[in-house]
Amino acid sequence: MRISVITVCFNAARTLQDTLASVARQVYPDVEHIVVDGGSSDGTAALVKQHGTHVAHFVSEPDRGIYDGMNKGLALATGDVIAFLNADDVYCHPHVLSQVADLMSDPELDACYANLVYVDSVDVTRVVRVWKSRAFEPGLFRRGWMPAHPTLFVRRRVFEEHGNFDIRFRQQADFDLAMRFFEFGRIRSRFVPEYWVRMRAGGVSNSGVRGVVRGNREAWAICKKNGLRVAPWFVLTKVASRLGQFLPGQASGYRGVA
Repeated sequence: MRISVITVCFNAARTLQDTLASVARQVYPDVEHIVVDGGSSDGTAALVKQHGTHVAHFVSEPDRGIYDGMNKGLALATGDVIAFLNADDVYCHPHVLSQVADLMSDPELDACYANLVYVDSVDVTRVVRVWKSRAFEPGLFRRGWMPAHPTLFVRRRVFEEHGNFDIRFRQQADFDLAMRFFEFGRIRSRFVPEYWVRMRAGGVSNSGVRGVVRGNREAWAICKKNGLRVAPWFVLTKVASRLGQFLPGQASGYRGVA
């Protein structure tokens, strides 16, 4: 079983080396790492050439945003199972992809996912937020739920059946994709109550109040687009559901990156 890991980046020279090393350290043998760069000017391309000897495909050209880059990566991917690992993310240990392969050896399973931990953008030993997920149940998307995208591994056939990222959404296209897969496609998934990914805080959808506001406006528009009827207070419910991720003590079981 080949697993394709797609990393989309732009001017990510400060953090990308960690991501490249994280994928290279995975003990699972059949991994296709694809790096799609949006035409960086900070030495990202040189860094990939130097530290990405394991990278199967590298593209560097202007794009129309992160989700356009992800769609480019999907077009290149040849794996049976596909995942996305951002340029400020790393896997928590070298056996993540082996776990995924074991789970996905069940032909009835369409996807699997796990927990994610956010750390300070500079001091990566300091946990600032924990995204603990849960097994999917119909109706969860009405409350703003979705699996942590960098922990989500999905069979290629699911993308072929339900489509790729809708690049009209600049911040929440992953919410749209997950909604189509889980809420409407009812894909068969399994939640693993472990930590698979460590993410540096400060990404596109959670960088400051304005980013959060724009992201939640998009989430509302995505519900409308997909015909998902939600309560008028949907955005408040979605925001409230995330508050517990910031409480002290949420990172029990997280032991850092091996």
